[in-house]
Parts: sequence; structure tokens; C-alpha cells
Amino acid sequence: MRTIEEFYEDYQIGFARETTGRTMTEADIVLHAGQTGDFFPHHMDAEWCATQPFERRVAHGTLVMSMAVGMTAGDINPRAMSYGYDRVRFVRPVFIGDTLKVRAEISAKYDHKKRPVELGMVEETVTVTNQEDEVVLALVHLYVVEKRGATAYAGIAGGGQRCSDTRS
Repeated sequence: MRTIEEFYEDYQIGFARETTGRTMTEADIVLHAGQTGDFFPHHMDAEWCATQPFERRVAHGTLVMSMAVGMTAGDINPRAMSYGYDRVRFVRPVFIGDTLKVRAEISAKYDHKKRPVELGMVEETVTVTNQEDEVVLALVHLYVVEKRGATAYAGIAGGGQRCSDTRS
């Protein structure tokens, strides 16, 4: 990982990044079930799944989302922080053995509603595809980003602000 300072003004709509592949394993599913307590048979019971429409175990949607977010986490930007996720859609099931890739593209920028001089909001459209190039998950990742020259502001992480203070 590298630390790269990028201010709101540095983000360009249309800039995209893509990951290499990562294959879903049984260990991923079992570990996620243990961490979340989600032991539904859709994820854990191969015999039961054989009687269902997909006929095999399905990865947790939250696991696919977590993997996608982790796959795109590369550089550290002290001028930005994740604000959350919107429009999360689990489009297709992910199975053990599926290989996922992620594309993240800057799709929108706008001033922060409560602090437009100091902060901006950046939306990144995230699309996860399987080895057949079928979309399996789509979401919008929201970032709150410090504006260049916001001298009265001491930075997102170090400004002494509570997370609730940055609501748009």
C-alpha cells in the first residue's frame, strides 16, 4: 500500500480502476458464516442446496461485497474516507469456484451539503463480474473528500470531527 494525497479536485469523473481476479472458496464461505453467524442452508448445506433451484451452495451477498471492497482497497488517501454504500444489488449468485473481478469508476462529484467549502462527495460505481463477465454485484461507494485549500479544516481523519458531523 502507498499513501497518496488526493483532494476532491483531483478526482475525475470517468476515471476507472480494475482488479485482477479472486476465486471464491469454501473456506471464504465458512469463515464468513462464522464471523457473521449466518449459517443459512443456502450457504452451508450442500445436500439441501441440491434440492433448490441453484443446486449448489451460494456465497453470502455480504461476503461478495466485502471481497469486492477489499479487492479495490489499495492506496491510502488521508484526504478521503468512506462514507458508505448506496444502491447495493446482489444481481446473480456467486458459487464456490467463481472468479470475481471488480471495476470501480468515478461516476459523480458534488459539494458536501453541510460543509461545501471544506468537503466534497465522490461517488464510485463498483461492478463485480464473474469469470463469464456476468455482473454479480453492483453498488455505489460514497467518499467524503477534503477540498484543496480548506485551511480551516484539519483533515478528515485528524480534524476532531465525529463521523456524524460529515453527514451530507
